[in-house]
Amino acid sequence: MSNSYLTNPIEFVINTLFGLYVMALMLRFLLAWARADFYNPVSQFLVKITNPVLVPLRRVVPPVGGIDLASILVMLLIQMAALALILAIRGTGIAPATILFWSLAELLALLFNIFIFSILIQVILSWVSPGTYNPVSALLYSLNEPILRPLRQILPPISGIDLSPLLALLGLQVIKMLSIPLLTGLAFGS
Repeated sequence: MSNSYLTNPIEFVINTLFGLYVMALMLRFLLAWARADFYNPVSQFLVKITNPVLVPLRRVVPPVGGIDLASILVMLLIQMAALALILAIRGTGIAPATILFWSLAELLALLFNIFIFSILIQVILSWVSPGTYNPVSALLYSLNEPILRPLRQILPPISGIDLSPLLALLGLQVIKMLSIPLLTGLAFGS
């Protein structure tokens, strides 16, 4: 009883701490990709909490074609470490290849979730306080604009109402539903 009694809280703590740091790394990666304002307070927060890990690794793993490979590698390694720790706590052994593909599936799901939630938050902020400046809304705009801009060309605003976020949410959810099972299938051989 004590094993299962402690297992759930420990797994929760591992998932939360590792997950928050992976999300910070993912947000930093995405904001750099979207060329968001580096001096934004939220950007500076992300830079300060991720620099201790990324700066030394960037000396060994340089960016390629504008893509920060060090960030991707750290996200993958941390996600794999979290899964390995949880499996060790459960007393379950899984092949490293399974952990790799499972971690890739988790990171891809996080990527889709960040875009889905950031678009939803941006839409809600546009209803609640349109036209006001907020550091978070500025970052959301920078992050989502590379996705929403091409969709506005496909579906321009109708009577002043921008439906591109709805199209983006539908598209992101469908792509997520099609891609995550493929990686999970590779992880578990189904």
